[in-house]
Amino acid sequence: MYDVQPQPAPLAPATAEPADVPDERRGSDALVDTLVAAGVTTLFGVPGDTGVALYDALYRRTDDIRHVLARDERHAAAMADAYARSGNRVGVVEVSSGGGTTYAVGGLGEAYAAGVPVLLITSDIHAASRGTGALTEIDQVALFSAVTKWTRVAESADELPELVTQALAAAVSGRPAPVALIVPENVLDEPTRARPVAGAPVLPPLRPAAPADAVAEASRLLSQARRPAVLAGSGVHLSQAWGNLERLADALGAAVATSIHGLGAVRGDCPWAIGVVGNNGALPGANSLMQKADAVLLVGTRANATDTNSWTGPARDGVPVIQIDIDPARVGRNFPGALALPGDADTVLRQLLDAVTPIDDAERAARLTAVRAAAAAPAAAARPERRTETEGRLLPDEVVRVVCAGLPADTPAIADPGTPTPNVAAYWRRQRAGRTVVVPRGHGPMGYAIPAAVGVAMARPGVPLVSFTADGSFAMACGELETVSRFALPVLFVQFTNHSLGWIKMLQHLYTGRRYFGVDPGTIDAVAVARACGVEAHAVRSTDELAAHVADFAARPRPLYLDVEVPHMIDYMPPVPAWDRGLAGDAERPVY
Repeated sequence: MYDVQPQPAPLAPATAEPADVPDERRGSDALVDTLVAAGVTTLFGVPGDTGVALYDALYRRTDDIRHVLARDERHAAAMADAYARSGNRVGVVEVSSGGGTTYAVGGLGEAYAAGVPVLLITSDIHAASRGTGALTEIDQVALFSAVTKWTRVAESADELPELVTQALAAAVSGRPAPVALIVPENVLDEPTRARPVAGAPVLPPLRPAAPADAVAEASRLLSQARRPAVLAGSGVHLSQAWGNLERLADALGAAVATSIHGLGAVRGDCPWAIGVVGNNGALPGANSLMQKADAVLLVGTRANATDTNSWTGPARDGVPVIQIDIDPARVGRNFPGALALPGDADTVLRQLLDAVTPIDDAERAARLTAVRAAAAAPAAAARPERRTETEGRLLPDEVVRVVCAGLPADTPAIADPGTPTPNVAAYWRRQRAGRTVVVPRGHGPMGYAIPAAVGVAMARPGVPLVSFTADGSFAMACGELETVSRFALPVLFVQFTNHSLGWIKMLQHLYTGRRYFGVDPGTIDAVAVARACGVEAHAVRSTDELAAHVADFAARPRPLYLDVEVPHMIDYMPPVPAWDRGLAGDAERPVY
């Protein structure tokens, strides 16, 4: 009953030292040897002057660790981020000092906000050059302070094995997040006899339980509720808590909604599932049900303004809110009165399951009828469910449906911000539980989906996947199509093209008197650029064409790029509830 998407196994502790490790070698060799001993098999990055010794060490270990050369450090970080999400493991990225480090910050920001474990290894200028204004000199510790939870500088080669081990442990402990290890070039060149520290991180490394008295109170509140609901986030995936979440929902007769990061927290056909809630990708019935709930359980989610539709579902007062989070400091941050259940999601859900009073069959049937009605509620009138394409433009929701129907069940999907995110969140269908949908909602960075496709493909070798992007994001990340071509990755790219920065233009349409400014760049021929990068590409102007290309990809997975013209959001709005209110005359911008 509780079928889940197979996930890559957690990395097991290494049982032997890497073969053929000489007694005396450089710091760069010790660094790479320790990564291999820790089970790291893939490293994303871009070379630079200060990292030459690291690349020489990688050259000697190509049988043990694969280096994926990206075309930009921000993209390399996005690859490591998506690799970590898709494989439930630490993603590793390396860059060099100066521009490499500053570019990487943009990629780490998303991972930090989204709670993704990424290890950044960055080389630095020679220690003797500190303070001289050397080329590429920058205070890397200060630079990474806003996007990492742990940062260290290696001052000697002998420290490297232990520092790598500490970094990996820090990345997965508590709430996962990026960490940074900074290695000056003289340390990379320095001789050392330090040996790799065996062992690899397991995610999660610990599974703490919540206090028994808090569990008892939470079970009482949930058992007494007549309209209980659950809002699940990415913590469910990190804890692999899919089965216990659905069992608890069934025992309570509780609707299960997800944040965008929580997509897949329950099976696609779970009877209690109502889909995404909040202000990006939610359909009206799901938000309405969450607003009417008389007790809400938050599981592994920030539950920020976007996730809760500007604090309306659930409200910040008047409704009991119970929050499970691995980080005690985050419990109650957005809902100050919440009953705190600090601990591992799967462990605490099991505690609740043992403590709640299951409802009887008649009550379960009545609640299930209400949940299914909410899940089936249609989109707002401003968003008709279907409309035939006109002048070669396809409807974004119809594009998502056609692509989903034409690919095998549970095909991994990635979505960029803008048009892709709300449409994929609302209309992409899955069968099994598990994180097969990757959408960057930590910061919502444009240009994520193309490089992220590389990361997902490396985490799931040989598995075909689809990456939804848009013309604005394409312009930021199209160079990585060469990376896709170089590795012959089985990725179907679907680009929504409306010839504008559509999200911002829609905000100007609703909230600044339709004064459009800085949102209409020139058009780039995406098909020509993709072909120039070695990727087969086609312009698509009808649903029949789209269906035919998707079927062809399903039969012969390969790098394939489809450019699809879609209406502007002003003319055909995505499922963004605040915008429904805006079209109805509410001129107040939503609080994010």
